[in-house]
Amino acid sequence: MRPYTIRGIKYYPTVVSVGDEYTGNASWYGPDFHGKLTSNGETYNMYDMTAAHKTLPMNTIVKVTNLRNGLSTVVRINDRGPFVETRIIDLSNTAAKKIKMVGAGTAPVRLEILGFETKGKRTIPTKKELKTSPQEQSTGEYALQIASFSRIEGAIITQEKYDNTDGYRTVIKDVEVESGRVFKVVLKGFKSEDEARDYKASGIFKNAFIIRED
Repeated sequence: MRPYTIRGIKYYPTVVSVGDEYTGNASWYGPDFHGKLTSNGETYNMYDMTAAHKTLPMNTIVKVTNLRNGLSTVVRINDRGPFVETRIIDLSNTAAKKIKMVGAGTAPVRLEILGFETKGKRTIPTKKELKTSPQEQSTGEYALQIASFSRIEGAIITQEKYDNTDGYRTVIKDVEVESGRVFKVVLKGFKSEDEARDYKASGIFKNAFIIRED
């Protein structure tokens, strides 16, 4: 789940679990995008039951309920968007028709995470398949070690300088090695190894390296 930047805003795909719910406004997209590539490399088909979301993992299966009329539909996330602050999901034309919001253009909705398609299929899984799919997007704890000091003073200065850089937090790890104590400054808060790798590649911390924490 790699972060990406649109119009100067950086978005970080999130780790979610089955049962998580979100509310906001939905919109839809159709003919102008039909046949074009989606963010995950598929060809957008406005007749498929798909949707775009800014941060949900690709292939997340989501139940969308129109709060105006109570109608619901199920979609698979295969694209990014809508990049409008007041909207949380962009439905395909057919999905929007299922909950009768095409004419209005937008509608207040509730999103519920039903599961995650991990078998490479491009269709909505059955209820049985969803029960056997992963119940959460768990990626482990990844961090970047950005510096190491033999004296605590240097570690504290670095920790305070870079804390909350791009929303990540810094901690100091006091480690005992053969040569004595080492104070390591670690940048934490990455939701996946890909996110940590991409952030390292940005070059902000030239000598940083990825570590995994249990």
